[in-house]
Amino acid sequence: MKLATLNDGTRDGKLVVVSKDITRYCAADNIAPTMQAALDDWANIAPKLEALYTDVEHQAVPCERFHEREAHSPLPRAYQWADGSAYINHVELVRKARDAEVPESFYHDPLMYQGGSDDFLPPRADIPLGDPAWGCDMEGEIACIVDDVPMGTTPEQAADHIKLLMLVNDVSLRGLIPGELAKGFGFFQSKPATAFSPVAITPDELGDAWQDSVIRRPLMVDYNGAPFGRAEVGEDATFNLADLVAHAAKTRNLGAGAIIGSGTISNKGADGGPGKPVSEGGAGYSCIAEIRMIETIASGEASTRFMRAGDSVRIWMEDAEGHSIFGAIEQQVVEA
Repeated sequence: MKLATLNDGTRDGKLVVVSKDITRYCAADNIAPTMQAALDDWANIAPKLEALYTDVEHQAVPCERFHEREAHSPLPRAYQWADGSAYINHVELVRKARDAEVPESFYHDPLMYQGGSDDFLPPRADIPLGDPAWGCDMEGEIACIVDDVPMGTTPEQAADHIKLLMLVNDVSLRGLIPGELAKGFGFFQSKPATAFSPVAITPDELGDAWQDSVIRRPLMVDYNGAPFGRAEVGEDATFNLADLVAHAAKTRNLGAGAIIGSGTISNKGADGGPGKPVSEGGAGYSCIAEIRMIETIASGEASTRFMRAGDSVRIWMEDAEGHSIFGAIEQQVVEA
């Protein structure tokens, strides 16, 4: 099924069930007022939402037009947002950019940071930027929302706790990252508010494109209206979402509604080296930092600048027939 949260002026919005083609919705607040309320009692609430989803598809209940611009992120705020880094190709490239080696442990022990979860951006909201020197970058990712996950859950067990999937724009301020990491305490100011796709889906909506806790579809990223990234989510992933959930739950319980991200989707080139831009027949990139690193390798300096006021990004995913699965994140950078 497909769910969304309408931005109705309240802090946590209103839960709605959305049609498969993302054109219609039916309010679900008589079942659960918010997405978090549904997740808190998922075993009992999900079957009722599924029944309503069936009625929406059969046009057996009154529906209204679904406008993606009226949606908030599926969870406007969450108890936890932890982002991993499942694609080691991305880690290798961005660490080269700051002359840092990739420790061998990164290939079997996932990276993860705890992001700010008290204030997510709606998927069509502007990205406020205080200073262009901060190096604003988009990062196209996927993420899952879990129910209650006990401490010590294994990856095999974690797969059953993945209840919903979303797309992500995990905005990064590259100019602030080196200084923060040098303190030895991790990201904070360099990771401003994140945005998620207008629609969250249950994994069964993907059919055969959901395998081994990985989505096997390309993530589409356009930058300033031009194709920038078409990376295959199911390729070059060192860890899947279940691995990342289990990693997050190694020493703590995860509460219902916790969001776990994949990190930037990143593919190697056909020769095993850095990938090529979409304009050259490659899969492109899901963030600017990667193409800057490749430019530096090729010519000694980066030529693609980071985002400034007026720049825009669009992130979405299509099924095999070319239909949007999650709706689209569409954002523009503005001066804060």
